[in-house]
Amino acid sequence: MILVFAETKDGKLKKNAFELSSLASKIAAELSTQAVAVVVGACDQPQEIGKYGISKVFHYDNSSLNDFDDYAYRDVIIGLAEEIGAHLILLSHTAIGKALCGRLSVRYKADCISAINGLSVESGQIKYIKPVFSGKAFAHYSSSAERVVASLIPNSVSFSAGEGNAEVENRSDAVERSAVEIIKRDVISGTVPLPEAELVVSAGRGMKGPENWGIVDELADILGATTACSRPVSDTGWRPHHEHVGQTGIAIRPNLYIAIGISGAIQHLAGVNNSKVIVVINKDAEAPFFKAADYGVCGDLFEVVPKLTEAFKRFKAEN
Repeated sequence: MILVFAETKDGKLKKNAFELSSLASKIAAELSTQAVAVVVGACDQPQEIGKYGISKVFHYDNSSLNDFDDYAYRDVIIGLAEEIGAHLILLSHTAIGKALCGRLSVRYKADCISAINGLSVESGQIKYIKPVFSGKAFAHYSSSAERVVASLIPNSVSFSAGEGNAEVENRSDAVERSAVEIIKRDVISGTVPLPEAELVVSAGRGMKGPENWGIVDELADILGATTACSRPVSDTGWRPHHEHVGQTGIAIRPNLYIAIGISGAIQHLAGVNNSKVIVVINKDAEAPFFKAADYGVCGDLFEVVPKLTEAFKRFKAEN
């Protein structure tokens, strides 16, 4: 049995829940077993996950679980996993997934394999695929343990909705009071979180100062993209740290990554080189980023970016 932890936000299933479900159902079919999901907290339509191959979803709709608490969520997931005999628990490698992965593996006495970007079945055994050497190669791991907890990097697998809904079993199990008290929640709103974003517009020190960031925001707005930045930009306070992408920041895998005024040092590339398409805008023809780019524009970003934005505006107006 494979158990998927399906994350929610504002009462809706997140995109990464559909990614996990699609992958889990495919692997379950190859192993002649079943893939089920658990939803913790408020969720309007938990049955929707059935369109991605999940046969049943256990919904713990308890108001005390609406705010994430890693201890409480751990106990709920492990209680269900033990009940159904799950041999694999799959989570998304988000902030929530990272907080849970280690706790689940210790309490469930399972191997922990984090930050995978795929699963396969070879000779009846699951192989866990992980990027290594800053994404330059892939390693295939297997486990001899009876139980495994694994986290999948968002945007790693493709998926599409099918027909049907999952059977929903509502649970009202009592939840023990957590040792953690949530006093205040500060949640970033208005944009898709970077690990889940399909379109990302990022900029670096070539912007010369925070006062010039308006052209980046305008391009991101017209594309419906999430904004990001290089480490020097966040370190100097031009942009918030949650926008920093790279080896020491957030690793992302968007369909499109536009890098503006970023040289492309190895530390930055390590966090973005799994992007499907990379577009680089830089006036330095020798910038290392051009070697990793699918498309490159060598020119002054203060001239190129506004023209690119206007071109997108015209395209959207005509289509």
